[in-house]
Amino acid sequence: MEFFKSILLSALLSGIVAGFALTGLQTLKVYPLIFAAEVFENAGQSEAGHAHDQVDKEAAADHHADDEWAPADGAERLLYSLLANVLLGVALGLVLAAIFALRGVVDWRQGVIWGLAGFVAVHLAPAFGLPPELPGMPAGDLLARQTWWFATALLTAGGMALIFLGTAMIWRLVGTAMIVLPHIYGAPHPATMESGVPATLAADFATASLATNLVFWAILGILAAIAMARLSRGDTAAEFV
Repeated sequence: MEFFKSILLSALLSGIVAGFALTGLQTLKVYPLIFAAEVFENAGQSEAGHAHDQVDKEAAADHHADDEWAPADGAERLLYSLLANVLLGVALGLVLAAIFALRGVVDWRQGVIWGLAGFVAVHLAPAFGLPPELPGMPAGDLLARQTWWFATALLTAGGMALIFLGTAMIWRLVGTAMIVLPHIYGAPHPATMESGVPATLAADFATASLATNLVFWAILGILAAIAMARLSRGDTAAEFV
């Protein structure tokens, strides 16, 4: 019972802190780029609307009514982003804490290595085929992109595990092949790459998104390892603050 309690507390503590850190970094570096891209997206939609002035108003009203709900800009949007980031941090913290418990990882240096490995599998490797996208940018089929992203993250994680944890050369070769395979297959892309969003803005967004997630994973790995180390000594959650 104490084993699972340590994993849960480590995930909660590291996930909450990492989620808050990610939200703060996104507010400073990522969200301003999203807001700037939305200006270009709305401008393009406005031009398209002027070109189709004869569209039936009733059909337009029905379409508007079917739009998905989205949080309002400002505090509400920030609150939902914070909630999503904290939940993501706790979920990923559970994975890392379970790995740390099984492998006896209680050193923050090992924690940051595992955290960076998570960043490579979940963000960096998929970004080679599907870089982070701003609103208004062209994109391929959603299901195809999600499938490719999931397969890439899973194969990259499995490949790195075989490379760094395997002992025989054959498993390292298999691991390398697993990492390369989704990129040989290729990520799904739209028929055209034309976009009203400036290329420099898209590049800045991809860089900022990857950088903030890199910090997020590093914090998550470090704190999860420290938490597991202290909880294994019998410290209580209150002693962390």
